[in-house]
Amino acid sequence: MTETFTLALTGQSLIKYDIRTITDPQFLAVQDILKGADLAFTNFEGTLLGSHGGWPLKGSFFGCSDPVVLDTFKAMGIGALSLSNNHAFDLGPPGILTTLEEVEKRGFLYAGIGRDQDEASLPGQVRVGRTRVGLVAMDGGPGPDFMYAADADQQRPSRPGVNRLKVSQVIDLDDTTFAQIKKIRDIVGYTAIDLANDSQPDDPLRLIDGAEIAIARAVFRRGTPPGRNVKVDPLDLQRNLAAIAEAADDGNLVIAYLHHHHWASDWHQLPDWVSGIARQCIDAGASLFVSHGAPVLQPIEIYKGRPIFYSLGNFIFHVRSEKSTWTGPEVWESVVATCRFDGDNRLDAIELHPVVIGGEAGLANPALEHRLVPHRVTGATAARILGRVRDRSAGLGTNVEIVDDLGIIRAASPSQQARTAMRAHA
Repeated sequence: MTETFTLALTGQSLIKYDIRTITDPQFLAVQDILKGADLAFTNFEGTLLGSHGGWPLKGSFFGCSDPVVLDTFKAMGIGALSLSNNHAFDLGPPGILTTLEEVEKRGFLYAGIGRDQDEASLPGQVRVGRTRVGLVAMDGGPGPDFMYAADADQQRPSRPGVNRLKVSQVIDLDDTTFAQIKKIRDIVGYTAIDLANDSQPDDPLRLIDGAEIAIARAVFRRGTPPGRNVKVDPLDLQRNLAAIAEAADDGNLVIAYLHHHHWASDWHQLPDWVSGIARQCIDAGASLFVSHGAPVLQPIEIYKGRPIFYSLGNFIFHVRSEKSTWTGPEVWESVVATCRFDGDNRLDAIELHPVVIGGEAGLANPALEHRLVPHRVTGATAARILGRVRDRSAGLGTNVEIVDDLGIIRAASPSQQARTAMRAHA
């Protein structure tokens, strides 16, 4: 088959303002990239205040937007949205219902929230030309249990919310230290009732007898080497992998999406557990894996000929710098990744277009009014951004060429893909 399909991917979009009146040439250049693709995708980092109302469920990091921001996405050329993230439930179930209503009204491809868990787990699907595209979107938290969608049972109604991939933080300890922590727990008299009380309003933690203990909300696990780690709920993982497989079996080019805030201490580094999830999603049938959460660019990997974007950083980030810790220049620098697939949904090439929120003026002046939209950048700034992606991706075996302010990743041959797969399973 000779026809191709292009998919443009951006960083996450925490958008609060209608930016359609901004006509800066560098912003228009970004829009040209998005409109030049068959489909453009972003994560809508927020919730909508509309007909269903809602109440703030967070403190200083609360955020909601007017439905007009969806019209802004459309005008920019974006037609696909992940809705699973830590801000999706900032207005509670009413915000979920409004967001669903407004997104469906405008015909977006979307996934990641729903009126119950069954609906939130469903893959979104759309036909673009001759290509069927599927989207499965998950949120790994950390977040309270009540933000995630739940099905009804005999005792309680369904809960609108976010599609969950439950990820719990744990502290791994050697046998001696684990025994000391267990002794402390017993000395202070910390019981199962205390654990249940401290977990409110969440469900009590499910612990592996003899291998895990909890004090308050801290979980300690017997294991070596010592360190901070996470465990992924196997039932949530299987449910989401099944949705990916279902969409792939229907002939879709499947986007697997994960939002999470379980970052490494250095947020430029990749937590090992994310790599495992990404590869399992591709093994289940995803054509690519995309993630956000860490507000910086992270490496790109090609696994079995399919791309893994561990973090594309920020694309639109309407936060006031004086009220946040987002001060480093890397928070405002990203790329738009345009992926070209052949008629059999196999990756042909990726082009990386460097962008800076607010452009050079935004880097020089952190005031929000200078950082409303992403700018396509060139020259030394483009070289810095692309060089960072190239150098960090090289450690994962990905070759990024830099040609005329553009990063290029070419698909490996089938034999190279086979060798890569063998190394991954070794």
